[in-house]
Parts: sequence; C-alpha cells; structure tokens
Amino acid sequence: MSELTYKRILLKLSGEAFMGDSAGGIDGNTVLRLAEEVKQLCDIGVQVGLVIGGGNILRGSEVASDVMNRVTSDHMGMLATVINALAMQDSLESLGQDVRVMSALQINQVCESFKRRRAVRHFEKGRVVIFAAGTGNPFFTTDSAASLRGIEVEAELLIKATKVDGIFSDDPVKNPDATLYSRISFDEAIDQRLNVMDATALVLCRDHKLPLRVVNIFDKGAIKRLVMGDDIGTLVE
Repeated sequence: MSELTYKRILLKLSGEAFMGDSAGGIDGNTVLRLAEEVKQLCDIGVQVGLVIGGGNILRGSEVASDVMNRVTSDHMGMLATVINALAMQDSLESLGQDVRVMSALQINQVCESFKRRRAVRHFEKGRVVIFAAGTGNPFFTTDSAASLRGIEVEAELLIKATKVDGIFSDDPVKNPDATLYSRISFDEAIDQRLNVMDATALVLCRDHKLPLRVVNIFDKGAIKRLVMGDDIGTLVE
C-alpha cells in the first residue's frame, strides 16, 4: 500500500470498450480482459469504483425523437449501463474478485440500490463497486455520473479510459499533427471544448477538486502503472 500514489479511484469505461471488434453489443473476451485489468488493481490494494457507459447497446440522446420522449430514451440508456455492469460483475467474479453493482434506479432483483455509506463500506472490504444507471436522472451523461460518484465516495482520482493516449489539441485520428497534452486545467478543457468529458462533469471535478486522468484503455497495464506513480496520459486539475 505504501507504493500506491492513489488508493481509491473511480474508473470510467465507455460502453464501446465492451464491443471488441464487433459492431455493437458485448464481447465476452473483451470484458474479461478489462476485468483482468481491474483485478490487477485490487490485487495491489487499490479500492476501485467503476462507471460504465451504455453506448454499445443504446444512447438515450440518439434514440430520442418526435415519437419518443427524451426522458424515456434516457431511462433506456440507464438500463443499458446496468446490463454492462452485470456483464463486468460476472467477469470479475470469474476471476475471484468480490464485486457489487449499485444502481441509481431501484432494481433490487438484480443489484443493490446506491447508498453512499454502503458503497464506502464495500470499498473498505476490498470489493469493486460498479455504479450503474448513471445519476438516475435524465439529461445527465455517464461522465457526469462518474464525476458525481467519485466525489461522493471521496475517490482520490477519476480515470477516464479511452481509445487514445490522452487529451489532444484536435482529433488525433483525423489530424496526425494534433498535440498530446500532458497537463491541462479544467478551465482550459472547458473553454477549448476538447470533448474530454461533458462540461457538467468537468465543472463538478473542478469545483470539488477531483483530479482527472485520461488514459488509453488498450495500453495494457497502464492504469496499474498510473496508480503506482507513473506519469501516463493527460492530467486535468
């Protein structure tokens, strides 16, 4: 434990990370690989909270239309995150890791309802806690949910795991000359509209002094190296 720079983290994973090479849905081998990364963190004593998006199944904002209310579509998106959370729960348990899913919506047949004190107690007992169903409210993204839960459980760092190595000045896929930032402030990220996380999530982190790291989820072992002190990805503070 003395070697760890961060002892309690909130890790935000996109739903798209669950797809593997498929066009949508859940690829079991990919989820298991991600679970192995989380298990490595637990094995060295890190307390891990997870928020997983639902974009591999459904995005509420994309489904909303003239014939479907945005509130309804957002609730559908929240349920998609519960499906992903249950998939990750099973993968972690297959590796021998104790885990709990806590939902912002009451779905007591399949998971617990979110209670902050109980979540902290789960951390103290060495369990991974997966926070599902976003904030439980429409019009808020899972990025905002990750910031909110990270603040509530007093995480020392919010990590957003993405497909790229950090925050760039432009889309690195479209612009190979885009600059990778090693450090940036929350105000700069908001003002430059760098699309790291939505503005609500960034403001929450800024106002509650929760630092954010953006790293590449496909860089095997990167998060473990990060919590042990390596300077990886982009730090937003």
